[in-house]
Amino acid sequence: MKADPSYVRRFLLEDLDIRGAVVRLADVWQALQAGRDYPAEVAHLLGQMSAVSALIAANLKQNGRLTFQIQGHGPVRLLVVDCNEALNLRGFAGLGEDAPLPAGGGLSNLVGDGILQLTLDVAGMEQPYRSLVPLDGDSITATFEHYLAQSEQQPAGLWLACDERSAAGLFLQKLPGADARDEDGWSRVHQLAHTVRADELLELPPEILLGRLFAEEKVRLFDPRPVTHDFPPDRDKVIGMLRSLGEAEVRRIYAEHGELVVRDDLSNHDYRFEPDEIDALFASHPDLGTPPRSVH
Repeated sequence: MKADPSYVRRFLLEDLDIRGAVVRLADVWQALQAGRDYPAEVAHLLGQMSAVSALIAANLKQNGRLTFQIQGHGPVRLLVVDCNEALNLRGFAGLGEDAPLPAGGGLSNLVGDGILQLTLDVAGMEQPYRSLVPLDGDSITATFEHYLAQSEQQPAGLWLACDERSAAGLFLQKLPGADARDEDGWSRVHQLAHTVRADELLELPPEILLGRLFAEEKVRLFDPRPVTHDFPPDRDKVIGMLRSLGEAEVRRIYAEHGELVVRDDLSNHDYRFEPDEIDALFASHPDLGTPPRSVH
């Protein structure tokens, strides 16, 4: 069965000056998991991180590529999600070799002590903007609420859910003029949002979800923005990388492992090269037979 399309849909509680967004990743979440066989606890973390990354990317004030990376010293060493201004998203989880997963899951058990790194790469910038935030709390939700509180300087709320079929989230943010509109508005809406269930986030269309949660409020719902996972294989790029290593190094790797496979974790592609392909790779570029000498 083909998975449903993925999207972010922004909304505004017009009488309260509170904005928000709903994200639903279905086909994108299926593509991110394809062939990876993540344990359920690991997939849960990556799915929630993918959902919140799409939410934040959809609310960027300037076009750019946004990358969130969680690094730690637990069984899950790395979680990475990358999303550009067109909401083209990719990501992966890196597990330690033969590292047993502790019972109970949870971010602190799986990742251990670590940091959240944000990288924003905008065209025209001399170098990407980077920010480091300590992991705060025992969930992706708590970590990103802490990040939003620091970066946005406005109260925000976040609710995330993930299963094997989809990943979803609800985001709320209090705008500067909210108290002048209704001094109890943020507290009331935030409490209502806390009643949302995981199955509602994962299954209900935004119109029904927001209608149930905020039945007494005036909700302005904007058109959905599609989220995609469109990263076709790029074998030429990998060939260029292998040529830059030099023939001696490439043949050493093949001899040591008995195969030459280049793994692109972020885009979820494997590139396999047989001996005759390695011969052809360097036969057409004889000047690349040995690595260049260093110049001092």
